[in-house]
Amino acid sequence: MAAPAAAAGSSLYSKTLLKSEQLYQYILESTVFPREPDCLRELRVATATHPMARMAASPDQVQLFGLLIEMLGARNAIEVGVFTGYSLLATALALPDDGKVVAIDLSRESYDEIGAPVVEKAGMAHKVDFRVGLALPVLDQLVAEDGNLGKFDFAFVDADKANFHHYHERLLRLVRVGGLIAYDNTLWGGSVAAPDDEALSERDRELAGIARAFNAALTADRRVQVCQLAISDGIMLCRRVA
Repeated sequence: MAAPAAAAGSSLYSKTLLKSEQLYQYILESTVFPREPDCLRELRVATATHPMARMAASPDQVQLFGLLIEMLGARNAIEVGVFTGYSLLATALALPDDGKVVAIDLSRESYDEIGAPVVEKAGMAHKVDFRVGLALPVLDQLVAEDGNLGKFDFAFVDADKANFHHYHERLLRLVRVGGLIAYDNTLWGGSVAAPDDEALSERDRELAGIARAFNAALTADRRVQVCQLAISDGIMLCRRVA
């Protein structure tokens, strides 16, 4: 099984900011893949066949989330942006048997086609509360539902970057004090630090600007304790403190 795992991992090099592909492959093969549950590996490999496979979280990223969720003793989680459900499955695996993860996405298509059968086979389907729709209305609905304020222990956001600041305000009401919110793509391939004269696509320049503004806003937000991680495409961890 080691060889297929390594082959699949090599295609994930674009999901890391490390400048050495060999070093990233070492991290995957020495630390991530040996501890990767079979069901998670199955879904990772299946996701790699999707034309938009780059949308998936990285293996080292979901390993980190699993560790954080277990350290928190989390029972309830939120995931904004599901795709095939790779990181969703990692979250479900880390939650206790009576735990729940609210999964929010515009569509279930990729999840139903690739992820759902694996999640079902892994015995994790009962932990997933999938809600289809735009994230903001769904989050507003969660805020309005009785018992949800401060109910959640962990949230992972990997959706429309331009709305991150709107998601943040809703999640600060849903996630408990001491809970964690993780935002993906906050370094945008390193382009957040690119000089003004560097050749970037119009899209990369726009998204780098959005990421810089969001990072600055979180750093100034005294309701959270922040930590920027240069893992995957950049992860901003926010621990709610107020």
